[in-house]
Amino acid sequence: MSQGNKSDATNICYVLRIETHFCRVVFLGTGYWFFWSIVLLSLFGILAAYCSLLVVLAFLLVWEGYEPNLHWCHKILVLLVILLSLFFFWILCKFWQDRWLTAGLSLQIFAPYVHLSSITVMVILSWPVGFYLIHLEEEARIRRYKMAPNDRERTKRCNTLTKLRALQVAIGLPFFLILLCLYVMPLGIHSPCIQEEGKLGPKPDFFGHRGAPMLGPENTMMSFEKAVEQGAYGLESDVQVSFDQVPFLMHDNDLRRTTNIREVLPNASFTHSAFFRWHFLSTLNAGKWFVQSRSKPFYKMKRLSKADRGRAENQTIPKLTDLLELAQKEKKFVIFDLNAPPQKHPLRNTYIRRVVSVILASKIEQHLIFWLPNFDRQYVRNAAPGFQHVGRLFSIERLTKENISRINVDYKRLFYHGLREYKAANIKINLYLVNEPWLYSLAWCSRIHSVTTDNIHILSQLNQPYFLMTPGYYMFMWLLMDSVSAVLIVTIFYFHWWRERKKEVFDNASIHPGICFCCFYPTDSQSISLQNRERGSQESSNLSIKPPFRVMESPWTLAALYPALTKNTKKHPGSRRLLVVPKKASEPEQVKGTIKPLMPHEDAVRQLASTKKSFEPMWNAARKDTFQTALPSLNMNKPTISSVEISQSETESENTPNSKSSQESSLIMFSTTTSMFSSELLSKKN
Repeated sequence: MSQGNKSDATNICYVLRIETHFCRVVFLGTGYWFFWSIVLLSLFGILAAYCSLLVVLAFLLVWEGYEPNLHWCHKILVLLVILLSLFFFWILCKFWQDRWLTAGLSLQIFAPYVHLSSITVMVILSWPVGFYLIHLEEEARIRRYKMAPNDRERTKRCNTLTKLRALQVAIGLPFFLILLCLYVMPLGIHSPCIQEEGKLGPKPDFFGHRGAPMLGPENTMMSFEKAVEQGAYGLESDVQVSFDQVPFLMHDNDLRRTTNIREVLPNASFTHSAFFRWHFLSTLNAGKWFVQSRSKPFYKMKRLSKADRGRAENQTIPKLTDLLELAQKEKKFVIFDLNAPPQKHPLRNTYIRRVVSVILASKIEQHLIFWLPNFDRQYVRNAAPGFQHVGRLFSIERLTKENISRINVDYKRLFYHGLREYKAANIKINLYLVNEPWLYSLAWCSRIHSVTTDNIHILSQLNQPYFLMTPGYYMFMWLLMDSVSAVLIVTIFYFHWWRERKKEVFDNASIHPGICFCCFYPTDSQSISLQNRERGSQESSNLSIKPPFRVMESPWTLAALYPALTKNTKKHPGSRRLLVVPKKASEPEQVKGTIKPLMPHEDAVRQLASTKKSFEPMWNAARKDTFQTALPSLNMNKPTISSVEISQSETESENTPNSKSSQESSLIMFSTTTSMFSSELLSKKN
């Protein structure tokens, strides 16, 4: 079984243990056994999923710019969930303080694995985080290039940029801070199970808590015999004194949970067990409750065999002397809690002496008795000097003064108070109640001598602690995980950046680069410099140069870039520029069709305006600036390219000797500009 699966299994067992404890508390108060914790967890799970869905929907609405408006039913349910959560959280903080201590204590075992698992989760989260950060960065860059000169529009865009930057910080800053904390987390981790080889202490011994309560009814002879079969070091129990001065084994103050008192004497079911005489107590059944499926004290209790089931159904309440006989026979130690009788009991003040006399009369070896009660301890020392006295969570000075060399403490309190001091004073420690394998592993790595457990049949099978590793191995795993995760996160962010850039280049290539609809305009700085040079040359020469004639089917196709030439115009096979073959003097130029003045076509201008709106979101900032610069030059009184037909008569009137030089210069200029466009188009394509 892998360590990861062990961790998951122990976590599940821990949760189930909490649920069983809750159900037991309810049972003690009501007398009815039911898995109320499952019902509550299911209800809270549904409410939590419902509120989470509302939060996600509200976030999406706000993201899209809509105001979320909840129905009054949703508002009432959300308010109810908040109140219930606060109420039960207060209950948990007030009554389950020990469970919070256990959760903090578990980090001593699980911290190295929580660290490694958290880094893996951060690597997985880096994919959506990187996507949104890079996407927001590209969005901010595009909006920055689209800054308008208008003050109001500029202020609006600045506010948008500020929101984008704030969103980037809100997403990226917590991610990188958490990642940095995880990278340096091992510097603050102290786990007892991270130790060098050969320094592991001996395996802690087991005291069967009320015997083996997962294998037989608690505080019955069957349970104690099962604990002995599982190799228990000692037997733990609880002792009450009957009204006729007979010590017997019973944990609860009443008989409802573990006997059939409700069937035999319903009116006396709430009476303290010490007020009954032993003759009546010995007739009660103490095992039927254990075999009932709906009243199992442990959720994953091992299924009993048919023989064990029949044996459990016939168990009765044992006397203290029965347990002492078994311990003497098997040479097992005995430790027990001695409950003081209630008021008006005949042994209210002398129950200690009565129990000591019963123990001495059983002829058990005195060193097998771990004496735990604090009341009248000096009498016990004098009456039974061979008893091994066990203390509580006392100070070192008190333990030394009372000559106590062993303590029996709750594990939650010991690990937070004075574990090192007790070990330094050579005090032997017994922890209760240790049922989870991870907790037993923690006690093993901490060199604890013995534990009291319900789960003896599982813990006895452990050959080494869970999660045991050397410091060198953990250091290697730490550096390896940090390095690999850093490389993966950087790679993921670079991939998102590269994909955004590739997407932008693809979007730019989907539109004709360098073309502003009907007229040829280079992009970016080339367009500005070329326009300045043309404006300067026109102002210096005061000549109106007409653009060359071009024939096209539509103002949006590449056919608009090529002029209407005769058949004497040929394309050089090795170049992309157009060459004009000189015409012979004897051959008159034949131009078919009629010549019309080059005026802008209304459909072309209308199509130009509509296409500007549809193409605007796909351009980058530089191409939009070029379009805004070029659009005002498209006036009705200036010639432009449109779907026109060339008239032969007007062409012949233009073909005078004075206009030949201007036509040749126009053709040469067109050839030059076409060459520039072709070379730029080729570079964009590459």
